Amino acid sequence: MSYETQLTCPVQRTIALMGDKWKILVFIALSDGARRFGQIQRVLDGVTAKVLTRQLRDLERNGFLLRTVFAEVPPRVEYELTELGRSFLPIVQQLKEWSAAHADELMARHELISA
Repeated sequence: MSYETQLTCPVQRTIALMGDKWKILVFIALSDGARRFGQIQRVLDGVTAKVLTRQLRDLERNGFLLRTVFAEVPPRVEYELTELGRSFLPIVQQLKEWSAAHADELMARHELISA
């Protein structure tokens, strides 16, 4: 089965679009409303500007994010979730809650595998 054929499955398409760890974290960062690039980067401790820029562009291109440039000096740019992006938030919230509920078990298993 080719990669293109696999992407005809809605779940596989969604994972292909959203499967990056930074994209899910961008959703969490924007769950309370619009933020500027620097604010998002501070929330996502460890992400480089290059990687964050690529993730934001991907999310915007795929209709999950709206990028607004304000005509000010210096220019101000804000990112916020679109209606499609907000519709994905309950899933992200469930993932966040599940991860928190099972964090100890997941860490213990990770340490066993790493040892």
